[in-house]
Amino acid sequence: MTKSFLKYRNRISILASLFILVWTSLAIRFFHIQVLNGEDFRQKSIKQSTTKRLINSSRGSILDRNGFELASTVTHYSFGIQPSEVEDKDKIIDTFSLVTGKPKKNYKGKFNLNGFQYLERNMLSEKVNKILEIDDKGLIVEKKGYRTYPHKNIASQIIGFTDTDNKGIEGIEKQYNKALSGKSGWIVLEKDAKQKIRKNRSFPQKLPIDGSNVKLTIDLQYQGILQDELNKRMIKSKAKGAMGVLIDPASGKILAMSSIPDFDPNEPAIYKSETYRNRPITDQFEPGSTFKIVPAIAALNDKLVNSNEEFHCGDGSYVIGSHEIKDWKEFGLLTFEQIIENSSNIGTVKIAQLVGKDRIYDFGSKLGFGKRTGISFPGEAKGVFKTTGNWSSISLAEISIGYEVAVTSLQLAMAYGALANNGFLMKPHIVDEITSADGKVQYKAKPKVIKKVASDDAILKLTKMLEMVVSNGTGEKAGLPGWNVAGKTGTAKKYEKGGYSSNNYIASFAGFFPSENPQVAGVIILDEPKEGLVYGGENSAPVFGSIVKRIVQTDDNLVHYKKNNFNNKKNKLLNIQKTFVQKKNFNSTLNMLSTKGEIFDKSETNEKLDEGYVRVPDLRGKSMRKVIYILNNLNLKPKIEGSGIVFWQFPKPGQIVKQGIVCKVGLK
Repeated sequence: MTKSFLKYRNRISILASLFILVWTSLAIRFFHIQVLNGEDFRQKSIKQSTTKRLINSSRGSILDRNGFELASTVTHYSFGIQPSEVEDKDKIIDTFSLVTGKPKKNYKGKFNLNGFQYLERNMLSEKVNKILEIDDKGLIVEKKGYRTYPHKNIASQIIGFTDTDNKGIEGIEKQYNKALSGKSGWIVLEKDAKQKIRKNRSFPQKLPIDGSNVKLTIDLQYQGILQDELNKRMIKSKAKGAMGVLIDPASGKILAMSSIPDFDPNEPAIYKSETYRNRPITDQFEPGSTFKIVPAIAALNDKLVNSNEEFHCGDGSYVIGSHEIKDWKEFGLLTFEQIIENSSNIGTVKIAQLVGKDRIYDFGSKLGFGKRTGISFPGEAKGVFKTTGNWSSISLAEISIGYEVAVTSLQLAMAYGALANNGFLMKPHIVDEITSADGKVQYKAKPKVIKKVASDDAILKLTKMLEMVVSNGTGEKAGLPGWNVAGKTGTAKKYEKGGYSSNNYIASFAGFFPSENPQVAGVIILDEPKEGLVYGGENSAPVFGSIVKRIVQTDDNLVHYKKNNFNNKKNKLLNIQKTFVQKKNFNSTLNMLSTKGEIFDKSETNEKLDEGYVRVPDLRGKSMRKVIYILNNLNLKPKIEGSGIVFWQFPKPGQIVKQGIVCKVGLK
């Protein structure tokens, strides 16, 4: 060992120790970073250099039963570029110029600027297919959907609306929000030190799954008619509000449902929140005489009273204990049929006394009162129908004429639907089908029978009585010449501040048509009519009659059958003449009637035109279904406004147009 080494040994040892210590510390730190906390640092690095952006799914459409859009999403696309990242500038410029029709110079200058630049904003989805085919990491695509309701107030309380984030907050939009929304996707984008974002093809992405389409049982034409007639009557009678329900009694499908006042879901903020409520489902009321079907069907089913049995109606007054029952007219001797026909309270109470409270309760329950119908819609009320243990000494009398009981319009409609459906009470449904964005059926509704409420014989006898109500009794204004309509009027005092009002009433009519082969059943309610007579026969029955008339005039598919031997008690259901009677004599779509009754010549509709072109037919005076059928055959797209009969159209009749264009028609 040299003297020099001995001289510097301590220094060398210290330096060596320091060197070893430093490298040991670095190794430990490296181990700490790479092994112990490696995943954390990797995530921080990814977070700093990338960003995850959501790709919104397109919300599904809500359709009526014929496929008309009640709610849809208009998708807008915006396109921008990161100039430094663009791979094929000329291709992008050429494509945008071709799609928009703008000169190329409109776009060229933006490629020479720094940072993100928009090329086009808020382009409609049908115009952007060629642009979306461009695969260039410098092209940035932004997609946003806007919810729109093309028919405004029509069916608004059924459809509901969405918030600014396209989340359903009322109606079907809320109830089926998950199905309509679909699932959002995502894409990972690269982010540099200056926070500039660009695409990187090697980074992962997940494509969105667009929302499903929900097809309702609602018929847009029926819905428009219902709302229009309710509006007119509410204005004429100066009523506080109005409600209505139309159903298919054989299947339980809701064809139309509304309450007035309503709202426009395109701008719900300008309306009071109570107008959002679907009151035929959520609101309950005392039904009055429309409830008289309960003691009537009980008496007929149990064979306690025959149709011609007579009851003395007390000349307008009948006392039970200290409680007086009054009639709207001083009736004397009336048969069972006449009691229903003339809506005698006293006669109904006397029949109910023969039936007894237990059977009244049994049949009321069978018809669905006092329990929710089970419709898939938010906020359904169950109504009030007390068990017999909670009845007072006058409850039998009061309940038999529609007091001390509360129902919803939907419950009442389903009960009358059961009478129209040979005694079978159906479960109502408003959603017919749900299909995925690619057309696969995810759900299909099936009719569901709740129970058989009474014998065939009892149903047929009561139907005859309800026909007499419309043909000769309190419901005459619900009738339509040539068509048998069955129904019952109702007028009930409103319960207010601990007692029954002497000024405010609920006027109602419930019925179905054609009574030999019912295809539509419905309920019309007027809340506090003021102008003229307040009775259901004067306010609600005329609304039902107008609706029947307009449906018969506009629905080319509506048919009615004539029956033989209506009075035959046992064989009435079996003795149906299968004689088909059409409302209008259309032999084919080629026999297209104009407003003047002229018929287009077949050669005119089949004339030779240039390929891809057709002559616009005269659609005036035709129903919506006829118009849709004609335009679809000509490969023209119908856009319907209003309801009823066509009174204007664009393009004009006789004009030669290219197939595939939109043909607008206005109905009234």
